[in-house]
Order: sequence, then C-alpha cells, then structure tokens
Amino acid sequence: MSPTIPRRPASFTLPPFPQALRKVVERLPVMPPSMVLAKALNRVWWPMLDDAARQGLIGRVVEIVVDDVGLTCRLVADQGGLRAAQSSQPTAVRLRAQAVIYWRLFKAVEDPDTLFFERSLMMEGDTEFGLFLKNTLDAVGPVELWRRRAAR
Repeated sequence: MSPTIPRRPASFTLPPFPQALRKVVERLPVMPPSMVLAKALNRVWWPMLDDAARQGLIGRVVEIVVDDVGLTCRLVADQGGLRAAQSSQPTAVRLRAQAVIYWRLFKAVEDPDTLFFERSLMMEGDTEFGLFLKNTLDAVGPVELWRRRAAR
C-alpha cells in the first residue's frame, strides 16, 4: 500500500509574517539561507534526478523569492549538486510567491500549473529553462518525495 500524502484544504493559510520582521529578513545576506536550501535539496531532491536533468541544470542560477517573508535564495548546480550562487552570477529564472504557496506546492495540495495561471506563483526569466525546471520538478514532485521519505 502506498503512503498517503497529508492534505490540507486549499484554503489553508499561514499566519501573516510580521512586517517589522520582514524588513529585517530582507536586509540579511542571501548566502546563508541559500546554503541551507542547497544542502536540503542535495539530500532530498538531487539524488532523484537523472543525468539529463542534472546536466540541464548545471551553471544556471535559480532565484527563489518568498515575498511575504522577504527571503531570497539563489542556487546554482554543478557536477556535485546544488550550491549557493554568488550575487554576481546572472539569474536564469526567478520563482516568486508567498510562503503559503511554496508550502502548498511542497505538500502537494495544489497543482503548480494552477498556481502559475492564477499568478500566485510567478516565474520570470528564461522561458525555455523555466519550462525545463518546471518539468524536472514535476517529474519528481512532492508525491515522490513523500513516498521516498515514508519508505525510509
């Protein structure tokens, strides 16, 4: 029997992030949260990718912006996995959404295409690379992540 994915109603929201704290977070350096996110994704997501997907990601900077928190992470892939990208490296694709939208994606509550069409999740930059990234994420989406986590 396959594990079930915990579902929340689409109306699920997170409490509002304090505006004063957001102003502090958005002034913090991008490198520390980018390093943490890279380590987490290297542990959970990177091993699930095939060689073609890994090769397609190498050298391209993806910026992930959490608007309501004021947090920005910049990632780039190399042969060994993901790492924090330097600010001098040009951004290929920028993903922008509120924290609850990323949470809904991670928990597989909502379909990414719906969120793009509703403009809840924005993607800016190289359209071809953005589509490649989206398809790569879809191929090993949250359902597969939850299955592998449950199998441990």
